[in-house]
Amino acid sequence: MPSVYDFEVKTIDGKTTKLDKYRGQALLIVNTASKCGYTPQYTGLNQLHKKLSHQGFAVLGFPCNQFGGQEPGSDSDIAQFCDLSFKVEFPMFSKIQVNGQNEAPLYKFLKEQAPGILGTKAIKWNFTKFLIDKKGIVLERFAPTDKPEDIEVKIEKLLQTL
Repeated sequence: MPSVYDFEVKTIDGKTTKLDKYRGQALLIVNTASKCGYTPQYTGLNQLHKKLSHQGFAVLGFPCNQFGGQEPGSDSDIAQFCDLSFKVEFPMFSKIQVNGQNEAPLYKFLKEQAPGILGTKAIKWNFTKFLIDKKGIVLERFAPTDKPEDIEVKIEKLLQTL
């Protein structure tokens, strides 16, 4: 069965990497944006990453400009924003598309594994989150309105069961 570890992505500094490097970690994969009403979630995502990384957890951020043009900058602009505005410590990746003809293969996989409400597959907005177990299996999809601190208990429970 395929897992998130089968995908290759580009880091925010343009290097190709395999998600296999996160094998054995639980992940929260998030499509992010710098100019969105949900952008303050960077704080909660960063806190989750820092608090739980020693237990085998990582947040992975994938900037996307498909929703209201809320991520217009270059990868270097995004990296600078994340550092200066939120001191983001979790890995950030190159800007991608999460829907449509040019959607990233990773997101096509995530949406197939964890459809949204009523089985819809399209990502509806920035800060949609996918929880992945330590075997690379997609467990759950969370809406942009689900704050990182609201799903922390689920992540902690997942880390205890593995």
